[in-house]
Amino acid sequence: MDASHEDLRHPWDLSPEAARALQTRLAPRVERADRFGPLERVAGVDVGFEQGGGITRAVVSVFSWPHLEPLEDAVARLPTAFPYVPGLLSFREIPAVLRALEGLQAPPDLLLCDGQGIAHPRRLGIAAHLGLITGLPAVGVGKSRLVGRHGEVGVLRGSAVPLADRGEVIGRVLRTRTGVRPVYVSTGHRVSLDAACELVLQAAPRYRLPEPIRRADRIASRRDGPRREGAAQKR
Repeated sequence: MDASHEDLRHPWDLSPEAARALQTRLAPRVERADRFGPLERVAGVDVGFEQGGGITRAVVSVFSWPHLEPLEDAVARLPTAFPYVPGLLSFREIPAVLRALEGLQAPPDLLLCDGQGIAHPRRLGIAAHLGLITGLPAVGVGKSRLVGRHGEVGVLRGSAVPLADRGEVIGRVLRTRTGVRPVYVSTGHRVSLDAACELVLQAAPRYRLPEPIRRADRIASRRDGPRREGAAQKR
């Protein structure tokens, strides 16, 4: 993790009002231009819940780049300390993700997060929040739309249209597989939108989701740890 981002660490046990205010303060510090080096280790990040939501289980699955071979998985379990509040999922999930990142043999060069980057009402979804406080380049890959409007997406792999909110382009709706529902790609931190879409396509050669996210999702969704308390909870 980048030591220059240590000053961005903050408490997680905030009220929803304080959490929203913090998102608004942190969002301008997200870097939306490319500032990442050569990629060798690309990680997928996903979160599930156990014991009826009482335990948060975070998974970080690292793959080699560009060959997409699995290298290591880190799993962390923590008591869930923040309630489910739409738009504030990062406060609920990131503490366990940080613990999982600490369990890796080496830090990843890029995070592909199952969730939103700046495609968020306050421009600080989980990918942006996690990238900002760790200093790691990050991309948000949402399975559903949290905010914004967009036109029709072409049916072919690689087709994309802008996702816009209040006059600002906040992401792109990207078809990663011909004839399959698109994903919602947005900058997390230190990765431009163009680069983010290119990376997502490279990381998803066969399926809708990038391979690192697919693996993290499978581990987070195992039967001994139920998935999120709702099929479409957004971050």
